[in-house]
Amino acid sequence: MGQQVGFFIEQNRCMGCKACQAACKDKHDLEVGQLWRRVTEIEGGNYFEDGAAIHPNIYAFWTSLGCNHCAEPACVKNCPTGAMSKRTEDGIVLHDDKKCIGCKMCVWSCPYGAPQYNPTMGKVGKCDYCIDYVQKGKDPACVSACPVRALHAGKLNELQAKHGSNAQTKGMPSPDITHPSIVIMPHKDAI
Repeated sequence: MGQQVGFFIEQNRCMGCKACQAACKDKHDLEVGQLWRRVTEIEGGNYFEDGAAIHPNIYAFWTSLGCNHCAEPACVKNCPTGAMSKRTEDGIVLHDDKKCIGCKMCVWSCPYGAPQYNPTMGKVGKCDYCIDYVQKGKDPACVSACPVRALHAGKLNELQAKHGSNAQTKGMPSPDITHPSIVIMPHKDAI
């Protein structure tokens, strides 16, 4: 296999603006309710008393996730028609509309909720790493749209060499399930 590509997510910088989500939706002309990249908020904490004083111990942070182009994608493994496939040259997980029968096995299989069922078409769709942009030397639309540059794309081994190999934070499934091609710089409250 060639060089696996992936995303580096600076969760510690993400402000939850959803520009990446909107750029993906716009680029792929997705219908209402279809989100191939989703920004989710994790919040929690409480207040505690210290004598007569009440102190806040609350937090909120965001995570931007699309398809993680996993090393062991459950969507590919469980697709009965071969509509889901993983490219050998770069590890991008692609979906073929012509082979898709709309059974939703990929939707149910993905721990990240990346494949999205489109009831109008009766088929599934998902992030394709903006492969047409990447082939022209551009970044995926989500990466280009981030106003604080909290989202990056590149070769996974280079991203890991530079930023480590953390692929999970609070609120996410275990990376041991599918081995996602992501690196996350966690928010201080996400650890």
